[in-house]
Order: sequence, then C-alpha cells, then structure tokens
Amino acid sequence: MEKVTKGLSMKRFRVFAWGFIGYTLLVIVWGAYVRATGSGAGCGNHWPLCNGEVIPRTEQLGTLIEFTHRLSSGLALILAVGLLVWAFRSFPAGSRVRTFASLTTGFLLTEALLGAGLVLFGLVADDDSTARAWVMALHLVNTYLLLASAALTAWNAGDLREIRFPRIRWTRAILVAALGGSLILAASGAVTALGDTLFPVETFSEGLANDFSAEAHLLVRLRIYHPILAIIVSLLVLVAAFVSWQSGGAGIARIGILTGLLFMAQLAVGTFNLLLLAPVWLQMVHLLFADLGWIALVLLASLTLQRRVPSAWLSETSQEPERA
Repeated sequence: MEKVTKGLSMKRFRVFAWGFIGYTLLVIVWGAYVRATGSGAGCGNHWPLCNGEVIPRTEQLGTLIEFTHRLSSGLALILAVGLLVWAFRSFPAGSRVRTFASLTTGFLLTEALLGAGLVLFGLVADDDSTARAWVMALHLVNTYLLLASAALTAWNAGDLREIRFPRIRWTRAILVAALGGSLILAASGAVTALGDTLFPVETFSEGLANDFSAEAHLLVRLRIYHPILAIIVSLLVLVAAFVSWQSGGAGIARIGILTGLLFMAQLAVGTFNLLLLAPVWLQMVHLLFADLGWIALVLLASLTLQRRVPSAWLSETSQEPERA
C-alpha cells in the first residue's frame, strides 16, 4: 500500500513539474511579446511596483502588457518554490530531483533579477545600447538553463533505470557541442530579435542591404550571423540525434527524432520570420519552437550521457557492452 501511495505521489509531482514547464513557456513567449511591442517601459523605471503603484490604474496598453507579464512571472516564481518544497519533501537527500528543483528556483530568481535590471537601468523601449544587447542575450541563456533544469526535474522524478548499451566514441563530445551551440544560438537570437524590434524595415531587400552596411547600427549588422549559426547548430543537433539513436536503441531514437524535427521546424519558422520581416506573432512562434527544441535536446543528452532510461523502455533498449 505504501509503495502504491509513493507511486501516486511521484506521478502527481511529475504532472505538476511538466505543468510548471508548460506555464513557464507561456510566460517566456509573453515576455517576447512585451519586448516586440516595446512595452517593457510600460511600468516606467519602477520595479517591483508599476509606475509607483502595486496595482496600476491605467488604460495604456503598454502598461497593461508589462504588468500582466510581471504578474505571470511572479506566479511562476511561487510555483517554482512549491516545486522545490515538494521535491525536498518527497525525494531523499542526494536525489537528482532535489538538485534540479533547486537549480530551477535559482535560475528563476536570476531571471527576475535580469528583468528588474532591464527596467531599473532603462534598458527597455527604444534603448539601443550595447549593454541592453548583452543583458538580453544573458537573459535568454538564463531562460534556457531554467528550462533545462525544470525539464530534468520532471524527467528524473520518473522511474528511471540505469543500464548499459553501446555508445559511439564521440557521442559525448557531439552532444556537448550541440548543447553549447544551442546556447550561443539563443544568445544570438536575442540580439537579432532586439535588432528587428528597434530597426524594422519595409522590404526584405532593404533589410539585407542594412545588414551589410558599414553605417548601420551594430545590432543591425549582427543580424546576418544568426541564420548562419542556426544552420550550423541545426546540422550539429541532427548529427547528435543520429549518433544517439545509433548508440541507444529504439527508446532513445524517439527523443532523437523529436529533437531533430523540432530543430528543423525552428529553422523553417525562422526562415519565414526573416522573409516576412519578423511579425510579432511569428517571433513568438519562433521562440516557442526554439524552447521546445532545447528541452528535447537536453532530455536526449540526459538519456545518452547518464544512461538512465524509463523502465518501460527496457525491453526496447539494447543492453550490450559499450564499444571502445
């Protein structure tokens, strides 16, 4: 009876953890809307208050957009603390679930501090400083680390078994390179999105000409590197997914295929975003696919490098000794 109760508790925890990830994705995408619509200054230079008030009384759309984002971010922090407390109450000392739940809360706090810094130092609205670009890039990298730790919290709360299976010699190096490349791509994407917001163009040819113009703003000249990085990183991820599939069997193949498909979808959406001159809604879709692809890649790396798979996959996963 105790075993059944414990199993139900772990299942509820996993449902809550994945639900937290889903809610966090909504908050992240809404944050992109705040940036793309120039609503980051909707609450003035006040934080955590909005225009000096706990609940602002205004009809200005920018203020409502920014205030909604702050409320949703605050709820995410409350949920993260709940996830952390639940993890420490339900899992033993030394558990990976405790570790990743702690990291999730830590990265969410850092996320809040970075957002506060953007507001308090005026790095919002029409500010085109290099400092804003750096903070925006760091902000998105921190977002990726938050999603990674949250995903690993939910994943490790499942019934995972450690097994042996063949692994190609360069699997670890390829996966680490794919993870690192994805973080660099995320930072580049944040800078590119900022450039698209601050320096919109009327036609694709005008944008391309500005990208190569020596007189253009630095944020504009940097935009050309993002699609190049996207192609390189996507190819690297596809290689990582293929190698993991070859080394891990049918179970890991599922996540490998999903990872590859999400990165290809991200690349396709990014191409349309470029051709259609970065409409706000498409920027949001692009960010969502990027986040989902990153989560899938993190889980693929966890499966392959830690060699811990769901018990339901054991009949499908090879357990041969590792190849040299």
